[in-house]
Amino acid sequence: MKLITICIPMYNESDNILALHKELTKLADFYDTRYKFEFLFINDGSLDDSLDIVRQIAKDDKRINFVDLSRNFGKELAMLAGFDHAKGDAVITMDADLQHPPEIIPSMITEWENGYDDVYGKRIARKGESFFKKLGSKVYYKILGMFSKVPVLPAVGDFRLLDRKCVNSIIRLRESQRYTKSMYMWIGFEKKEVQFTSNERYSGKTKWRLKHLIKLAVNGMISDSTKPLHFSFYSGLIISLISFIYMIYIFVKTIVTGSSTPGFPTLTILILFLSGTQLIFLGVMGEYIGKIYTEVKNRPPYLIQEYFDQIEDDYEDIT
Repeated sequence: MKLITICIPMYNESDNILALHKELTKLADFYDTRYKFEFLFINDGSLDDSLDIVRQIAKDDKRINFVDLSRNFGKELAMLAGFDHAKGDAVITMDADLQHPPEIIPSMITEWENGYDDVYGKRIARKGESFFKKLGSKVYYKILGMFSKVPVLPAVGDFRLLDRKCVNSIIRLRESQRYTKSMYMWIGFEKKEVQFTSNERYSGKTKWRLKHLIKLAVNGMISDSTKPLHFSFYSGLIISLISFIYMIYIFVKTIVTGSSTPGFPTLTILILFLSGTQLIFLGVMGEYIGKIYTEVKNRPPYLIQEYFDQIEDDYEDIT
């Protein structure tokens, strides 16, 4: 009997874990004669009693394992820890706050049974989402598509089912500055879309603040592409050419008319514009250099404080 791992990163999700576990239990009971399940929680340095709750329910549910990271490493690295420790023939990644509806998972499993290796959830609507957030999301994916080397799927996140071959491929990508959404596309394999409507959080507030979203957006644009550098180069080339033409124009006008050209405000604006452009381009290069600096340290992407494993290895060989 094959094993399916449901991988759940969590950070301060104590109010949601019991409700999530209830839904996952219904799912596992539905497939009781066809699949075994592993519920793998990755505690990403939670400050509340999330881990204590997982420990408690694990006493009565032998399908529960958990990885307790030594501190908060962020969702991207928490998912990597989940991939590293997942035992399943297939791995499903989802959020702990029930925004990813568990009732969609049977559709994912069906498509996996039909031969697809990467069955991803595409969000067609999100309950409680404001107009400005929808607009920002559309603009983000549009810009991301311009800079990315691989196709970008709008409204597609980490809610998906991955076959073991996909999981093994992602595990081989060990960079610590990760943007997993592009990795899913980079590894290839047969993909299939399953549409869903995202729920509101079951309880609590989102952990994603504006600074986190900006960091994620920047990371997505430069994680696997040098197009921002090319854009900076060609933009600088165009600005230099325009500046040179304008310089020739001023020079010729001064020679022909024999009078000085007033333009202190224009000069000030040009200086400020060019200075700002240079700082932006330096910032782009700084982002790349910062990533190189981090990667060449060759530190492990995450550290584990505790790994709790109570699932017997009596399922089919997945190696």
